[in-house]
Amino acid sequence: MESKYAIGIDVGGTTTKFGIVNNKGEIIEQDRIPSNDCEFVEDFIELLYARLMPMVDKIGGIKNIVGIGMGAPNGNVYTGTIEYAPNLKWKGIIPIADLITKKFGVATKLTNDANAAAMGEMMYGCTKNMKHFITITLGTGVGSGIVIDGKIVVGHDGFAGELGHTIIRPGGRMHKNTGMRGSLESYASATGVRETAIELITAHPDRASLLRDFSINEITSETVHQCALQGDPIANEIFEFTGQILGESLANFVMFSSPEAIVLFGGLTKAGNLLLNPTRKHMEENLLPLFKNKVKLIFSELKESDAAILGASALVWD
Repeated sequence: MESKYAIGIDVGGTTTKFGIVNNKGEIIEQDRIPSNDCEFVEDFIELLYARLMPMVDKIGGIKNIVGIGMGAPNGNVYTGTIEYAPNLKWKGIIPIADLITKKFGVATKLTNDANAAAMGEMMYGCTKNMKHFITITLGTGVGSGIVIDGKIVVGHDGFAGELGHTIIRPGGRMHKNTGMRGSLESYASATGVRETAIELITAHPDRASLLRDFSINEITSETVHQCALQGDPIANEIFEFTGQILGESLANFVMFSSPEAIVLFGGLTKAGNLLLNPTRKHMEENLLPLFKNKVKLIFSELKESDAAILGASALVWD
């Protein structure tokens, strides 16, 4: 097995990251492609194949690939299908594992993308010695992986742990891809931060803000972050509001599974303490005394892409 490798693929709502991983958990090569540039999944697989095969050739060809592990939104570990993923163009039930297996000629295993990230943390990250933790991915959407007794919770149908779609503000903001109102993802994702920014500057036209220097189309979570670092009051209010909603949600999750830690990662964590401080504050304020000051709230020590690729590749060695 010393000369054998796995392919790890992470299909995100915006970007698909992939790499070649050895059995020591070292990423030898990695790259990325857009997730939603291709209208049809078959075209996406062709693009993935074209970008991956030169990397495979560098390690001696496909004969040295033991298997392919893939994490994807609404990925079903039991069936190898992506089912009704709200952030992807390909609708319905997509037999992605079978399609990848046929294209590459290598067995492919699939799981939910956030569960793959949790596996990466458990094997290579800051939770290596923990048996009870939750990972929360704050990217285009909000993903989650729940680990109890050292095992990832998948449920009877493979879809347990969709914490991003839990309702935290009943009747609240519409989630454009699901039609649900008030879900955590509609507020605490990078997309949600953008929506909050637009709502605030529209609702308060007389309040000064650096965000007004940008058109509506130019405003992103990164724009808000940069303005907050310059002391912009509305930008800071956006992170305070986002942290409040995230913290309240995390309090619910803590009282459900009593984890040792909650690990945050994804693009939104670049905001650092602007997000972490209000999140921790509101989490602790909404916990029963039994749970207070017991749960570590930490950022992942792995690069976002590394955690996802490593976690997906871990399916091969599992």
